Amino acid sequence: MSGADEPGTGRDAIVATAGQLAEAEGWAAVTTRRLAERADIDLGTFYECFADRDAVIAAVAVRGFADLAATLGAARTAVDRPPEVWPAVMAAYLDFAYANPEVYDAMFAHTPELILGAEQVPETVAAAFGELRAALSALAAGRDADTLAELGWSLLHGMVMLTRGGRLRPEAQEQREHLLARHPLNLL
Repeated sequence: MSGADEPGTGRDAIVATAGQLAEAEGWAAVTTRRLAERADIDLGTFYECFADRDAVIAAVAVRGFADLAATLGAARTAVDRPPEVWPAVMAAYLDFAYANPEVYDAMFAHTPELILGAEQVPETVAAAFGELRAALSALAAGRDADTLAELGWSLLHGMVMLTRGGRLRPEAQEQREHLLARHPLNLL
């Protein structure tokens, strides 16, 4: 088997493999043995990189926040009219969450230590929050931009989780998204 220092192996390979395996089969299928086998490393190398499965899930979450921040940043900078920034970022957020449900769960359900307001929050979590803040700051109108971003994130997260759980009317999804995209000041 490969060593931890060879390209494509070790920590990065384990994180990538964990995310792929979780998306394909769910987090219950992600075990240390399966990760080592799929990443083509031995268990000793696995444990040199991670203390346990929970540490891998946390690493997947941190990488997920990096991917989300990049996605939101690309959406934010792709539009040149301020009124279109929030709708573009909102759509990118929802697309990311629905396309990556298991990584999204790692980010929000399996890693309670990743707290937005914490002083020691990973840079990738802060970057994702920063993109939401940047998208909503033009709409702040004298209100605290951080609080507005927290509320915006809460609305998006709630929509994702309730939609994925089948708790919202499917026929009203487009209307909900339109209201949140076009009228955030009325909702926030």
